[in-house]
Amino acid sequence: MSDPSLLDWQDGQPVSRLYGDVFFSRTSGIEETRHVFLAQNRLAERWRALAPCSNFILGETGFGTGLNFLCAWQLWQECAPVDAWLHFFSVEKHPLSADELRAALVLWPQLAAQREVLLAQYDDALTSGWHRFVFAASRITLTLAVEDIAAALPQLDVAADAWFLDGFAPSRNPDMWSSEVLDQVALHTKAGGTFATYSAAGEVRRNLQSAGFIVDRVAGHGSKREMLRGELPQSRASKTSKPWFDRPKTTHTRHAIVIGGGLAGVCATASLAWRGWKIDLIERHTELAAEASGNAQGILYARLSGHATPLRDLVIAGYGYSNRILKECALSSQDHAQCGLLQLAFNEDEAKRQALLSSHDFPESFLRAVDRAEANTLCGVEVSSSGLWFAQGGWANPRALCEALTSHPNIRLHLHSEALRFEKQDSDWRVLGEDDQCIAHASTLILAGANDIEAFSQCEHLPLTTIRGQITALPVTTVTNTLKAVVCGESYIAPARHGVHTLGATHKFRDRSTELRVEEHAENLSALAKLLPNIDSQLEVAELDGRAAIRVSSPDYLPIIGPIADESAFNTSYAALSRDATTDIDTLSPWLDGLYVSTAHGSRGLISAPLAGEILAAYLNDEPSPIPKSVTDAVHPSRFLLRDLIRRRSE
Repeated sequence: MSDPSLLDWQDGQPVSRLYGDVFFSRTSGIEETRHVFLAQNRLAERWRALAPCSNFILGETGFGTGLNFLCAWQLWQECAPVDAWLHFFSVEKHPLSADELRAALVLWPQLAAQREVLLAQYDDALTSGWHRFVFAASRITLTLAVEDIAAALPQLDVAADAWFLDGFAPSRNPDMWSSEVLDQVALHTKAGGTFATYSAAGEVRRNLQSAGFIVDRVAGHGSKREMLRGELPQSRASKTSKPWFDRPKTTHTRHAIVIGGGLAGVCATASLAWRGWKIDLIERHTELAAEASGNAQGILYARLSGHATPLRDLVIAGYGYSNRILKECALSSQDHAQCGLLQLAFNEDEAKRQALLSSHDFPESFLRAVDRAEANTLCGVEVSSSGLWFAQGGWANPRALCEALTSHPNIRLHLHSEALRFEKQDSDWRVLGEDDQCIAHASTLILAGANDIEAFSQCEHLPLTTIRGQITALPVTTVTNTLKAVVCGESYIAPARHGVHTLGATHKFRDRSTELRVEEHAENLSALAKLLPNIDSQLEVAELDGRAAIRVSSPDYLPIIGPIADESAFNTSYAALSRDATTDIDTLSPWLDGLYVSTAHGSRGLISAPLAGEILAAYLNDEPSPIPKSVTDAVHPSRFLLRDLIRRRSE
């Protein structure tokens, strides 16, 4: 694999090697953006008129150097209400490297503040897929879809208020301006939504008109005589074919209760708190991250299928987002290390999987194959085989991350407070503890308590599997004291934290005991010997410390994230599917209004839980999801009710 430069420079102008066209004018690029995209979409006027706590969704058909995004960001900070959020969705099949982005954007010192914040999160490991950036201080999210635009737009799950149509010239990049693409733009535009483009090509104008836009020719910028702008007079959003996955209407007040103070609950709490929500976070223990999220070192581990699956899309999106969150939280070196991670090719099947992954067009900064000699150098110890090197992998202390994410003033913690049941009273959910005392009440309730969710009748239909996992706290040995990266095979070992390595973890299905077991320490040590062949085999197992906790998984190994439906009413509404799965039904799902869940993260909590917080925020604020619609559906709680109906196993 290689990472070729996508950028050339000609007379001070950045030029795309792929399309042979300039990204912007060296002398007037920023003025052109402001005239073409900001002014013709009337953004300053519209943003000043936004109601409190509003969202504005802005779509773009070519991210390029990010110049349009930064100009919109700057204008947003100048014009928008202090509690409104801008959600910027952009597609870019060939993202520039961080160095290329900086080289292009440094030409505009007036955007330096926004540029540096973007570049602090932007990296060279932008694989194919969707990537979420959150700039909470500026009240902006960026969702960057790295794929062909014809594939990306149908996966967008909301309609935009305005569009920047900014591919390279139609003569250089005709696919960006096809009738199919512009039809998708119209399908994802609100009634009254607008577009602007520097292009005045007749085919572009006709395709936009055919899609339903009223199109005007107006004066272009500089030497460009004309450009196009327009408006969609009425929404063209089509009826969904999967109403059971449609979003509930967002009628809630901006106050939520979250049950569960582990990674899943804390990340949901943080995503909503950034957006101005008031959150009551309920945790039965006296500290956060006391159960499955309580290990000293959680591994940032992007184990991928060799084939395109929803799980792979989710892991790629979550891996990048978690790295950005950890960078933003700026944990100490004792609580986070982006030290790199090696996945060993520990058997023939694993070697085949890794060979398949290596054949894909992943950036080398994301993953690359290394032989055993290079693996030894990267890890600082002798390892048992070749493998895949993930330069951005590493470990973090989940409790430190949870504490950092709950420092927001909108969050009220209820520690040592157990939620025993909840009930709906008028428009609010009331969470009750001992003696039926009300701990908190709000219109929105998010359940993020792992296996504790099983105790609530509203979630009985979720097929959760409990998995006991025991880690071993291994003091530094003469072999491991030079370990400088995480090494993974059928188990893992992380570089030492406070002189102790985290080693493990075992997997014991449907075992709910959390007592330490000597035999599981022995199991972890046996697995370690397969990672590091020179490990001391004379370690005294009985003297080792460790920790056991219960994780929760689902039958398809995907997490469960989203709104909860009423099981009985769901089965009634969609009963026809049990007779014919192709039946066309347009009945809206019978949601339990304001009830959501984030669970079944299994051993991937550090990867999937932060992104799950953004998925829930998208539901509750009517924002673009951070993942494609197909992946949102794949992690939806109602998928199990639907499968039971189709398999004719529902009552």
